[in-house]
Amino acid sequence: MAEFYRKKKKRCRMCDGQEIDYKNVDVIKKYVSADKGKILPRRVTGACAKHQRHIATQVKYARFMALIPFVK
Repeated sequence: MAEFYRKKKKRCRMCDGQEIDYKNVDVIKKYVSADKGKILPRRVTGACAKHQRHIATQVKYARFMALIPFVK
């Protein structure tokens, strides 16, 4: 008989206290796909809706300031 395990719910890192800033490129790169440079969705990042919007604006600021590329 197969046993099923409930997947652990991801916690929002920003709600736990991690700061996201466009100047911190190492953190911003975690929220952008490696192959095409797209912003990762909430189901992948584990962020709540409020902080996913914040991540999107910070990624866009970093792109505009040429800290990360628009396309890989």
